[in-house]
Amino acid sequence: MGRYVIKRVLQAVGVLWAAFTLSFVVLYLLPGDPVAIAAGSSTDATVDPAAIAEMRTRYGLDQPLWSQYWTALTHAVRGDFGHSISTGQTVTGALGEALPSTLALAGLGSLLAVIGGVGLAVAAAYTQRGWLRGLLTALPPIGASMPGFWVGLLLLQLFSFQLRWAPAFGGKGLGGTILPAITLALPVGAAIAQVLYASLISTWRQPFVEVAFAKGASRWWVQVRHVLRPASGPALTVAGLWAGTVLAGSVVTETVFSRPGVGRLMQQAVLFQDIPVVQGVVVLAALLFVTVNLVIDLTYPILDPRVVHRNSVEERAHA
Repeated sequence: MGRYVIKRVLQAVGVLWAAFTLSFVVLYLLPGDPVAIAAGSSTDATVDPAAIAEMRTRYGLDQPLWSQYWTALTHAVRGDFGHSISTGQTVTGALGEALPSTLALAGLGSLLAVIGGVGLAVAAAYTQRGWLRGLLTALPPIGASMPGFWVGLLLLQLFSFQLRWAPAFGGKGLGGTILPAITLALPVGAAIAQVLYASLISTWRQPFVEVAFAKGASRWWVQVRHVLRPASGPALTVAGLWAGTVLAGSVVTETVFSRPGVGRLMQQAVLFQDIPVVQGVVVLAALLFVTVNLVIDLTYPILDPRVVHRNSVEERAHA
């Protein structure tokens, strides 16, 4: 078990380093000068070349690329991503201001996705009515195929402009978060429902299910007590993979609903090629991804102890 945990932690660290390095390379390969863009956006007058040179020196952009990378990496390890080129604010300060709104949106969206996806899959696997099962299993593909921006605009039109049940733009509290949370939850819940349903159906065919029925257990008790737990592993994996898309999805969702947050911050940073802010958001998204997946990896042995056994057998086979 200890070797399993160490392996997963080292993999998480490797993903964070790869995300930082890849974002650094891509951002510096983009055409354009972020300092010139920032200086040009702050004034209508002709930009003094000396001022641009001073800004490049201040942000270390006059150094060789390897030196910039090493400086950025060593500072990032300490949680320091520098200052925004366009605003001068510290990146950690900008993320600290934007993060609470996005976390509230992501938290509510994830909760709705899990409740909706698990509930739909369990209901579809439990029912013995063919027409109802067909209806329930048709819903996830529909939900997964609908673009997020289209869903957001549809919800705005119906619940904000027509029914006036929720504020249209920039709302706070539960009323202002529920519509963007539904928009963010729809594709995640659809993916969870599809994978969990397939896993539930496969688990229903296992021999231990017949043994449970032979002992006099009801169909609902067998599903909840014996089937759901071993079948939840693939759904957990899907949920972990989707965790990395929460910030990416928030860019579209927060833009449609005019909500402040990390998504809007990322949008502005990309627009102005604000390298420190973009890197801060990328590392934050990677940290969210590896943390959620690390927790899921450590949960697998609890749900199915055979996971650790299989990993040990594979390691011995490759030794």
